Amino acid sequence: MSTSSATASPDIHKVSFSALLVTIGIVFGDIGTSPLYVMKAIMGANPHAGADYIIGAVSCVIWTLTLQTTLKYVIIALRADNKGEGGILALYSLLKNLRHRWLYVLAAIGASALIADGVITPAMTVTSAVEGLRDIQPQAPILPIVLVIISGIFLVQRLGTKTIGNFFGPFMLGWFLMLGILGICQMPAHWPILKAFNPWYAVKLLIDYPGWFLILGAVFLCATGAEALYSDLGHCGRKNITYSWAFIKTMLILNYLGQGAWLIAQAESYTAGLNPFYAIMPRWFLPAGILISTGAAIIASQALLSGSFTIFSEAMSLDFWPRQRIKYPSTIKGQLYIPLINFALFIGCVLTILLFRTSSHMEAAYGLAITITMLMTTILLAFYLHLKGVRRWIVALFTLTFLLIEGAFFVANMFKFMHGGWFTVLIAGIVCSVMIVWYKATLIRGKFIEYYRFADYTDIISADHAAPTRWKAN
Repeated sequence: MSTSSATASPDIHKVSFSALLVTIGIVFGDIGTSPLYVMKAIMGANPHAGADYIIGAVSCVIWTLTLQTTLKYVIIALRADNKGEGGILALYSLLKNLRHRWLYVLAAIGASALIADGVITPAMTVTSAVEGLRDIQPQAPILPIVLVIISGIFLVQRLGTKTIGNFFGPFMLGWFLMLGILGICQMPAHWPILKAFNPWYAVKLLIDYPGWFLILGAVFLCATGAEALYSDLGHCGRKNITYSWAFIKTMLILNYLGQGAWLIAQAESYTAGLNPFYAIMPRWFLPAGILISTGAAIIASQALLSGSFTIFSEAMSLDFWPRQRIKYPSTIKGQLYIPLINFALFIGCVLTILLFRTSSHMEAAYGLAITITMLMTTILLAFYLHLKGVRRWIVALFTLTFLLIEGAFFVANMFKFMHGGWFTVLIAGIVCSVMIVWYKATLIRGKFIEYYRFADYTDIISADHAAPTRWKAN
């Protein structure tokens, strides 16, 4: 989702260190904080897993990031821009004049699912980060701390992020370097973890393990921020996102490999529910690690909220949503604030925290909605590629490949429906219903409005304006 508010891009069409730093700070918050909970969720599916399971699971993560994020979004989707803007609604804008009038339904479904994901992501990310305190103080009041942090994030939205935005890039750069270093330090514990680069281990795991749907549901969490790469196209530019993603992906994979190596080395002593992300940290570094993780979670949440405002702004422009009062808290390009939307998202986020209480429970609700967005984006991208004259067999191969991948993830996440997935589907359903009803109502209203050329009535208006002057003269 779009995350425009962090800071102004120096030049989105020019690759520079400062532009790359800005991109790292405002685009990759969601996907960049996924190591906080992905391996924990994977181990939750099979707490007593052996080396083959862990290597296969890490392989699934690596190839999900490669196919889903790198190939689909970075290489293909970023080229589908609407005057430099990206995201599912910008993509729909390129297709709305096609004869396929039903495409608006796909856009509404995808956008509403993205909003639902934006409600639960801040709660999930911040809770996962703060739960690290239990490794220091088991009785730490996690829930009150999370609620205070979330409240603060929503409260400062009206002020904008002009001042602290310049801090986002350097902080997130430090976060990703920390991920990579922690991973590298743990890999010597079990060098065979490098076999995870072989996709056969991912395929073998899904074939041999009867609970494959539980694994895929957990693995998919590593790619939930992929849509943000496309949505932020207009704020950072394709080249800056592409080049910075090479660094981000490397750091993420190093961390996943490190967590995997540690889990294999500690298989006999591993305790169910333990978060391997914090377990791989040296004890002396743990307090600083928790603090840095919480800061990264806050930045990611801020970015997602700003993206939600952008989505609703685009929805208003496309007649998908009723007009709302929009404020511009700073002169930074693209930064906006919608008070009513901010309040609604705050209520939804607090309900998420109070309802699920722990990140482990939130994992069940997380991921289902974003798979729907990705499926809708795939279909719209197929129409866009056909519109651009791409050969039909290439379009068919692209569509079939990603519908199969995302369809498998969707089926896997549907198994989590009764355990929390219903929550995001409910939110997406409410938003989608409003979008479709408002769009249809706008079309119906338009049929009863007749427009005339202003130039045809200038003489009458001029005569009417001159009449009082003549009367006074008489």
